[in-house]
Amino acid sequence: MTTGRPRASSREVLSEAACELFLERGYHATSVTDIAGRAGVSRSSFFNYFESKEAILWSSLDERIERLRAQVPLADPVRGVAELCSGLTPDSLALALVHAEAMGVEDELERAAAVRQARIAQAVDVSLQRAGVAPVRAAVAGAAHAAAVMIAIERWARGGPGRRPLSDELDGALRVAAVTLPADGGTARGLD
Repeated sequence: MTTGRPRASSREVLSEAACELFLERGYHATSVTDIAGRAGVSRSSFFNYFESKEAILWSSLDERIERLRAQVPLADPVRGVAELCSGLTPDSLALALVHAEAMGVEDELERAAAVRQARIAQAVDVSLQRAGVAPVRAAVAGAAHAAAVMIAIERWARGGPGRRPLSDELDGALRVAAVTLPADGGTARGLD
């Protein structure tokens, strides 16, 4: 017989508790102990689900980024980036993006978003270079596609996540990013 909360629900309960506390007290005034207490689990149980309170905000996207990076080189980097957001639902990240000021999490979101954007950019860059795209063009395309993901997520969250699919925002942003790729998918002279 298993005791305690099932793993999935504990993760969700911790996330909800953290967001409630961030809104009530602010991000910096909320400790892991506070979050665990609100969720009804021990502090050590918190660390079974998250490595830090920042991880609560980014966990679903981080899991997707790690899957993307594990697939490098990507057969189709643009499709890989599009799939990164497939099925992403409103969660603690969307809530934090919408209520960043109230939670006191603006600086953390900005810094953490840059880290995630860099990870996505690197996966695309490496994949494109291995496919024969010139290094500068691959790096710029990687950065553009990673920026498209982060911009789409923020716009989706601020527009009311769940009102329309993230794919609507992402498709438009990826079309803009696609101009960084050579038309033939190969190398571009003068951009190496």
